[in-house]
Amino acid sequence: MSMRLFSILAATAAFASTLAACAPVPGPGGYGPSPSAAFNATEFGWSVRTGTAGIDGRVAYGRDGQNFACTGSVALTPDTPYTRARFQTLYGSTDQAAVPEAVIRARTVPDPNADYRSYVRSTTCENGRFRFDGLPHGGWFLITPVSAGGDRIVLMRHVVTRAGATANVTL
Repeated sequence: MSMRLFSILAATAAFASTLAACAPVPGPGGYGPSPSAAFNATEFGWSVRTGTAGIDGRVAYGRDGQNFACTGSVALTPDTPYTRARFQTLYGSTDQAAVPEAVIRARTVPDPNADYRSYVRSTTCENGRFRFDGLPHGGWFLITPVSAGGDRIVLMRHVVTRAGATANVTL
């Protein structure tokens, strides 16, 4: 192989791995571009497995000089094409958001009756802290309502878990 051909192949491989590093992280089985974000139970399959990853989280949200506290449980929803499209509509982001609960309730999502809830894990938020253990590797959405005495705000954040590691997250 000539040096020039070798250089071209090496540059192509480096470029491809750079692009791959920027891709979103779904469950371990992965998913390709979905022509439709319709609910598909098979895309959630990876999330029900037991794994060695965890999430150690805390709520430290503040706004306008007020500190907000958890007012409900913390939900952990698998990242799938369906949930990604749903959360983009509800929260205006698939990375992180803080949106008034009334605004979220007023937004309409396609296929609102799809029942993905059986794949959502939940835990309590005590003293502003929460934890999920035994998770498989993959992308997840953390969601929790918070309040400073008035209307509730819903916090959402995308988290990626890795086998054998605990992700430390502050909402």
